Amino acid sequence: MTTASTPEPATDLRPDEPDDAAAFIEAAAGTDDPPAPITGVRRLLGWIIPANLGIYMIWGAVPGLLLPAQIASLFGEADKVANLTIVATIGAFCSMLAQPIAGQVSDRTRSRFGRRAPWIIIGSLAGGLALIGLAFANSLVGVIIAWSLVQIAYNIAQGPLSAVMPDRVPRSRRGTFAALSGIGLMVGALGGQVVGSMFLGSIAAGYVTFAVISLVVLSLFVVFNPDHSSKDLEPEPFRFVDFLRTFWVNPVEHPDFFWAFTGRLLLYTGYFAVTGFQFFLLTDYFGVEKPGEVIPMLGLISLVGILISTIVSGPLSDRVGRRKPFVFASSIVTGLALVVPWMWPDLTAWMIMTFISGIGFGMFQAVDTALMSEVLPSAKSFAKDLGVVNIAATLPQTLAPGVAGAIVLTLGYAALFPVGIVLSVIGAFAVWPIKAVK
Repeated sequence: MTTASTPEPATDLRPDEPDDAAAFIEAAAGTDDPPAPITGVRRLLGWIIPANLGIYMIWGAVPGLLLPAQIASLFGEADKVANLTIVATIGAFCSMLAQPIAGQVSDRTRSRFGRRAPWIIIGSLAGGLALIGLAFANSLVGVIIAWSLVQIAYNIAQGPLSAVMPDRVPRSRRGTFAALSGIGLMVGALGGQVVGSMFLGSIAAGYVTFAVISLVVLSLFVVFNPDHSSKDLEPEPFRFVDFLRTFWVNPVEHPDFFWAFTGRLLLYTGYFAVTGFQFFLLTDYFGVEKPGEVIPMLGLISLVGILISTIVSGPLSDRVGRRKPFVFASSIVTGLALVVPWMWPDLTAWMIMTFISGIGFGMFQAVDTALMSEVLPSAKSFAKDLGVVNIAATLPQTLAPGVAGAIVLTLGYAALFPVGIVLSVIGAFAVWPIKAVK
């Protein structure tokens, strides 16, 4: 991670590249690369890992660990599955709505700091305050409101952050950028589990800690990676119909985008239908008495698999110039990993699954992000379209708690595994109809 206080020279900027925001729109609307970042691509590559860490530590620690523990502590063991289902479903629905709206707003933002930076700061600050509110919530309604605000606020930051790659990174470097972004994402999510497990005895302190880390890291990202000014761009007029289109990309006009979206939707649905209940799977299905002691080890096991596959697959995808085979393989591996604990319901099997799915999910995160950036419909709406893309990640988290909760309550935990397997494998085949990307 770069810590120098003075900007590096823009060594990646070629003489024939545009260097202002208007030229960026014109160039990126076609097949040309966007202009290089003001401080160069290398610095951006270095900072995307901590930026994603700042957000994804929260997603790793809170919904999968601290929030279930808080709900069980506040409302008792008997209703913990039902209460978690309600809280997670409403919160994820808010997340699904927030990110594409935030993306559209940032696409239209005109400031000397660019289109994304103001919302990254605003979202991280508001999210930190919402986390502190969640720390002091003591009723089901209070938890629902606070967690929903956390989801909305951090997605206000995450939506614009996801647009950094198509905004500033040349196509030839996007596999590497996506790999580093994926490392930050997955290490953040797993590191959040490890760090979060240390706060099971003091959940409120954990929430405050993650709020501070996120605000500091995202603020540093904005400071050390300034964007091109968007002041001189012609403001886009607001139309209510355009607002409604925030949540829609025409699959007939943009079939590649549709298939990429569908593949991500299916994989995430299959994955989160199972892993979203990890805390209760450990306690109620595998018989783990102290999950807080096991989860850090599971995080480290998964991290090893993720780092191996991410470091190799992202740059290798750039080298061979292909994305689809990597995305296909990652979905198959992730789905097949779920067979192990289904056939062998034991903690050891869950550990094996964690490592194998780490390999699959690491490869997916490293390459699918680059693939998605190459099938976006319009440069003028990168953040909005990426917000729609991220619905493929957040919609499963909206549906999975309700569907998985119903499955657990009626058929038991074991029934989650075949659902996850089928959806992940189908998602692998969804990428093959894509024509614009090899």
